[in-house]
Amino acid sequence: MENRKTNYRQFLDPVVLAKLGNLELIARLVVEGFLVGLHKSPYHGFSVEFAEYRQYNPGDPPRTIDWKVFARTDRFYVKEFEEETNLRSYILLDKSASMKFSADERISKLEYGKFFAAALAYLMVKQKDAVGLLTFDEKVDTLVPASMTRIQLMELLKILDRTKCSGETKVDSTFAVLAERLKRRGLIILISDLLDDPDRIIAAARHFRHRKNEVIIFHILDPMELSFDFKKEAHFVDLETDKKIPVQPWMVRDEYRKKIGEFFDILKYRSQELGVDYNLITTDKPFDVALMSYLYKRKMLW
Repeated sequence: MENRKTNYRQFLDPVVLAKLGNLELIARLVVEGFLVGLHKSPYHGFSVEFAEYRQYNPGDPPRTIDWKVFARTDRFYVKEFEEETNLRSYILLDKSASMKFSADERISKLEYGKFFAAALAYLMVKQKDAVGLLTFDEKVDTLVPASMTRIQLMELLKILDRTKCSGETKVDSTFAVLAERLKRRGLIILISDLLDDPDRIIAAARHFRHRKNEVIIFHILDPMELSFDFKKEAHFVDLETDKKIPVQPWMVRDEYRKKIGEFFDILKYRSQELGVDYNLITTDKPFDVALMSYLYKRKMLW
C-alpha cells in the first residue's frame, strides 16, 4: 500500500505529467497524489472528503448513496460532507504568447498553467464547488459560467486541452469583462506570468475586491526568468511583440535580477494591501505547493 501511495506522489511532478498527454488523467492523478500527501501531512485537517456516514433519508440525492456500504450492510447510507457550503470560483488562465516560454527542456508556462487549472477544476468538482473558466490574452478568448457538474468538468478540460498561446497580456480588460458578469460573491483564481504593467494588474484585482470577491494570484514563471542564468550570448525575442534584442546575459544579469525582484516586491506588497493572495511559482515546482495555497484560502473563506 505504501508503494502505491509513493507512486501517486510522482504525479505532482510536472516532468512526469508532461509525458501523459491526457488532461483528464493528468487532473485526476495530480489530485489523487495531492490527497495522498495531504492525508499524511500536518495539514490533514484540510479534509476534502466526507466526514461520516448517516442513514439515507427520503429527499437525499441518490448519487450520495455509498453502494459499497450497501453491499456490506444491505442498508442505504450516504456520505455526509464536511463542506456543505458551495464555493463559486472562476479560473482565469493567461494564454498570451509569452506563456509558451520554457528553458532547459521544461514544460512551458502555459502547459504548467493548464495542468494546474485542470487539477483545480477536478478538485473543486470533487468538493461539490462550482467552477468556471476564462482564457485570455489581450481579450477574452473563452468564458464558461461556473457549475459543479461532471459534464462541466469535462467541458473545461476540453477547452484547456485545445488552448494555445497567442496575443499579448492584458489582465485589466479581462478582469473587467468577468467582473461585470458576476452576480454573486466568489473566488477568482488568476494563473498568469503577469508580463503586464503592475498598476494595471493591481487595478484589475481591486475591481474584484470592491465587489467583495476573493482573489488568488498564481504568478507562473520559468526558473530561468528568475535567475537569468543563460550562459551564451543570444538574441532574446519578446514573444508577444517579436522584438529582438542581442544580449550578453552575464553583462546584465545583476541588473535584471534587481529589476525583477523589485517587480515581485511591488506585486506582493500591493496584493497584501488589497487582501489578495499572491503566489510566485516556477514551472519546476510540484503541484501540491499551488494546490495547498488554494485549499488554505478556501478553508479561510468558508
